[in-house]
Amino acid sequence: MSNNSVLENLEPKGIFRFFGEILSIPRPSKHEGQMSDYLVKWAEERGLEHERDSVGNVIIRKQATTGMEHKPWVCLQAHMDMVCEKNSDKEFDFYKDAIVPRIEDGWLKADGTTLGADDGIGVAACLAVLDSKEIEHGPIECLFTVDEETGLTGANALGGDVLKSRILLNLDSEDEGEMFIGCAGGIDTVARLFYKKESVPYSKAFRVTVKGLKGGHSGDDINKGLACANKLLNRILWSLDKKMNMRLSCFDGGNLRNAIAREAFAVFVVEADNVETVKETVSCFEKDFKYEFRSTEPDLSVVLQEVDKPDFVIDAKAQENLLNVLYACPHGVLAMSREIPNFVETSTNLASVKMKEDHIFITTSQRSSVESAKYAAACRVEACFRLAGAEVEHGDGYPGWAPNTDSRVLKVAVETYEELFGKKPVVRAIHAGLECGLIGEKYAGMDMISYGPTLRGVHSPDERLEISTVDLFWRHTLAILKNI
Repeated sequence: MSNNSVLENLEPKGIFRFFGEILSIPRPSKHEGQMSDYLVKWAEERGLEHERDSVGNVIIRKQATTGMEHKPWVCLQAHMDMVCEKNSDKEFDFYKDAIVPRIEDGWLKADGTTLGADDGIGVAACLAVLDSKEIEHGPIECLFTVDEETGLTGANALGGDVLKSRILLNLDSEDEGEMFIGCAGGIDTVARLFYKKESVPYSKAFRVTVKGLKGGHSGDDINKGLACANKLLNRILWSLDKKMNMRLSCFDGGNLRNAIAREAFAVFVVEADNVETVKETVSCFEKDFKYEFRSTEPDLSVVLQEVDKPDFVIDAKAQENLLNVLYACPHGVLAMSREIPNFVETSTNLASVKMKEDHIFITTSQRSSVESAKYAAACRVEACFRLAGAEVEHGDGYPGWAPNTDSRVLKVAVETYEELFGKKPVVRAIHAGLECGLIGEKYAGMDMISYGPTLRGVHSPDERLEISTVDLFWRHTLAILKNI
């Protein structure tokens, strides 16, 4: 069944038609070439003004409809790339295969992978606006950026003189009926903990796996009580290390810096007379974890398997440092806002732990709506890893977006939403990072809001799009373009 056959009866038809095409185009972060080519060809076929910069960002422009020429230029903005996560038992190549959508209880989902509605549905909405001959709007330009998910490098590389607009609609939010006027800044902190390979000293080998977790967005979901697979796995290993002679061969958990780790596994060896203690310890931890996360992680499981002896174990000192630092390294909410009720100010995510040839590579990310607190969180994580003897580096980071409650486009968006739906939208800031911060840095005075249809489970294979909210999002977008 083709993508379009699943989507062809969904409304609005324009958005879902283009979304179906987008689902067929591989677009992992840093590999958006096919998507960028598609957009350029799409614009050429319609005779629309367009340009592509050196990093692959694409801008497509369309002149005002008759009678709307006096309106200001408005930029609709979305990112091309998607988070590529799949269930461990799913065979799928994000660099070649098309996303397979399905409808379940009013939601659009993928089959064992992320859906890519973040932000494919925003891209599709932009194309539907550009393609329509019936929508009333002033002059518009649509900015499609690359690599939003792994560093916002497309927005960071955007030239400061390419946009004609000073009003921007970012179509990359996930709660219909909510409008965002601010976001957190972020920075990555990565550590390299070096080890030496040693011969395997014990006869019994096990693989322990933590799985079934929801994962989710490391910004917007960080305060929802979700478990981090890296943290849970390390608790098991740390305890085993204290109880017996245990030597670690492999630790592999999480994948992406902006996703809460859903799965993690380790391979270790013990003496033969410790087998029953290993089984009892792991079983007890599974019971404890299920109780601790009973309301947020109903599918959590811990699986222990006897396996063949590995080729090597890491040296004892590296093992001690790794298990201690993963226990000590913070994960989750670090501070709540003192001004905005129930708003996360600062957080950190222990995103991934990967074994390399001679070192263990650990990726974390910190977010805050306060720049000084963002850097303090990064330094706190750095200090943990330096105490363990690791090499530590920070990424360039990206700025937050300060709210402007006097925004003209916000006023129009709120008024049109009330007129359309008879209720007030929620106006707030978001703990996730948005490209608005970087764009606002380059274009002083850019008037911006961010909004979108309802998405849940983003950055995980549980990602889903609430179909009914896409029409609300679409109608609201048209009303803003008409009335701005």
